[in-house]
Amino acid sequence: MDISIEQGSVTDIATPLLAVNLFEGVAISGGATGAVDRALGGLISQMIADGEFKGKLEEVAVIHTMGKIPAQRVAVVGLGSQDKFGLEAIRRASGAVLKKARELKIKSYHTVVHGAGSGGMESAGCAQAVVEGAVLASYGYREFKSGDEENGAVERMSFVEMDAGKVAQIERGVARSKAFTLATTAARDLSAAPSNIAPPEYLAERARQLAAQYGLDCRVMGPEEMEKLGMGAILAVGQGSVHPPRMIALKYLGDPGSQRLLAIVGKGITFDTGGISIKPAENMDRMKYDKSGAAAVLGAMQGLAELKLKVNVLAVIAAAENMPSGNAYRPGDIVRAANGKSIEVISTDAEGRLVLADALVYAERQGADTLVDLATLTGGVVVALGTGGAGVMGNDDALIQQLIEAGNRSGERLWQLPIWDDYLWEQMRSEFADMKNTGGRYGSAPIGALFIQQFVDKARWAHLDIAGTAWIGGDQPTLPKSYLPKGPSGFGTRLLLEFIQNRAEG
Repeated sequence: MDISIEQGSVTDIATPLLAVNLFEGVAISGGATGAVDRALGGLISQMIADGEFKGKLEEVAVIHTMGKIPAQRVAVVGLGSQDKFGLEAIRRASGAVLKKARELKIKSYHTVVHGAGSGGMESAGCAQAVVEGAVLASYGYREFKSGDEENGAVERMSFVEMDAGKVAQIERGVARSKAFTLATTAARDLSAAPSNIAPPEYLAERARQLAAQYGLDCRVMGPEEMEKLGMGAILAVGQGSVHPPRMIALKYLGDPGSQRLLAIVGKGITFDTGGISIKPAENMDRMKYDKSGAAAVLGAMQGLAELKLKVNVLAVIAAAENMPSGNAYRPGDIVRAANGKSIEVISTDAEGRLVLADALVYAERQGADTLVDLATLTGGVVVALGTGGAGVMGNDDALIQQLIEAGNRSGERLWQLPIWDDYLWEQMRSEFADMKNTGGRYGSAPIGALFIQQFVDKARWAHLDIAGTAWIGGDQPTLPKSYLPKGPSGFGTRLLLEFIQNRAEG
């Protein structure tokens, strides 16, 4: 979707649809909405008085202007409660307008910068949120669709801004939003790609493409090299598949004079049957989403390269397919990770933590001082938090707080869960190895994180369990958000970009 900016009055813009806004329970006064209401002879005020519009978040009412202003229609979108207003409300309101425009089969529309000036919010951030809401709401994975479905797509959104002094700020927000939305769209596409076309080598090829496009360093390790590096955990997970595993490293050096190195690590299980500990057939098709952590990491690398951030980042993707076969690893097997620790396999369906173990050891050995991993790791985090946010755990409270703040700004919420050391020895004690790879159902999200922590040495580390947020739909209850259509969410991509940008600026 093309994005443009026009300076002028909302009452002078010729457009199929003009979007303005109102807070819940707030009467119309000045601003763009007031100007449009006066030009329409009080039609918006009348609609409110009649109880047809209340300003609830994502509520949209459309008024035909009958030639009173050049705009053919006006969409009034609700911003929700004023005391709860923020960037997330802007995204959701903008996404609702986009959905209404698509419903009306409108190819282009104009909008004000929702929220600019409210509570001191600056125009650049508000404009970015408007674009994010609209572009992400328009998403659909269409790689294998035939026919004319694209004919209903909105092709252009234009901002209308009266104040010439704010145009440059809006331009900055739009430029930043393009990097964020392209990165998220790329992550969604990769997450949604079916497993028959997206085995581990597919993730490796995507990394090579990013390296070629943006001048990044790329290293792809196959089974022989991984064996030399002692990566017995990921090799075990991938040995049952005809598609060999890959350990993928992609490095961005935006601040070559600095020794600081952030590593973002993604779980890239391209399909998860559960292995010998096989999953039920129902909903197994969703296990293509088990690579969503890797997708978010690769999307973030694209975004930070677009933004040209002054920071050094190493992306590590642990890519494998977890399949049952005569060559698959088994419950009772003992494998050794790259740091030498031995693991007794209790369940082959607890494979994500195994591949992350080798990935984190590798990342820290490359000099990373900070590690952040993303993984669709446990069903337990979904039970604990539902689908409204992801769990975050780690060994550094300051790092965790920075990630939570980045998530609040991006709308990708995190909630900190505890890691208690006694879980390791009480629930993960093994008679035959250094540890078991699972401690059972109870406390599964913290125990999964505690397992992963055993493969971090001195670096600051945080683990994001995104199992409840990686995709939208199915039988799981989903919090309604206009900009999250059914399918892959790309969760974590924009959060990582916010976090990385803060690191670059700090």
